[in-house]
Amino acid sequence: MEKLARGPTLIVNVFGLHELFEQSQLVIRIKDREIRFQPHQFGMTTQKLNAYSVECPKPGHPLNRFAKVPHLTQLPTTPTRKLGLVIDLDTCVGCHACVISCKGWNTENYGAPLADEDAYGANPVGSFLNRVHSFEVTPADDAPPSLVHFPKSCLHCDNAPCVTVCPTGASYKRVEDGIVLVNESACIGCGLCAWACPYGARELDPREKVMKKCTLCVDRIYNENLPEEDRVPACVRTCPAGARHFGDLGDSESAVSQLVAQRGGFDLMPEMGTQPVNKYLPPRPKDQLQETDILAPFLAPVTDTSQGFLGWLDRALSALPGAKE
Repeated sequence: MEKLARGPTLIVNVFGLHELFEQSQLVIRIKDREIRFQPHQFGMTTQKLNAYSVECPKPGHPLNRFAKVPHLTQLPTTPTRKLGLVIDLDTCVGCHACVISCKGWNTENYGAPLADEDAYGANPVGSFLNRVHSFEVTPADDAPPSLVHFPKSCLHCDNAPCVTVCPTGASYKRVEDGIVLVNESACIGCGLCAWACPYGARELDPREKVMKKCTLCVDRIYNENLPEEDRVPACVRTCPAGARHFGDLGDSESAVSQLVAQRGGFDLMPEMGTQPVNKYLPPRPKDQLQETDILAPFLAPVTDTSQGFLGWLDRALSALPGAKE
């Protein structure tokens, strides 16, 4: 079967069109992976498909009649704000407090709980919206190796491939604040958004079978019943090292934008063209002390000959028969 492709992303919403193919199932290949759908698996019909786009590899293909819009799900042209996180890799200590607070808040509040399966068994699995990875880094200037803790969650990209590849519109980016969310009632668990995301920031909940991702705690940041200091994502509120910052990265005068400018904040994998909103602050150069032996002055010999009792003993032993000169 021919692949239906748009650049690096495969457009896959062709459920219900099995009459166009020789077999009774649809095979979709994305990044060397393969997924098979039965034509009736999600109850999609030709009428529903008309709302989406399908690009075909050559003119005259029978699917061309469905190619109406450039993507399955549209991105907002210009979000009003760009809420996101700035993560300081210099001060993150890898304590995983952000991971635990994120898991707790999102299990108890917004959306379906973040499930854990066989948590205390031989093969525990679970879904997390935020994870911390640790790497040993050796600087290029022959400085000693250092340990860098690298928190990772959804980066709420301006050009989010997880949104444009979604076949049902469940994954979307809000125009009012730029937050990327998942409508869990519309998610069919196909996993296409997870494959499209170059950061591995999405996880399929093992129990609910819907896609999970960071929401920037959208149910906290606008909750007027909370004290103002608590109207930030749970990970930011919890971080004991102050390594996580939250604000509007679309405002050049905001505290987070100024922090990025001062510290040389950078995008994660800019070559992917996703334009992530979240930024990372690089680790600062570590101070290095010159190698000196502070005890050396005190260890130098003060005399070449023994004095006192030890001197007498040395001379007496040296006078014995057979003593070496």
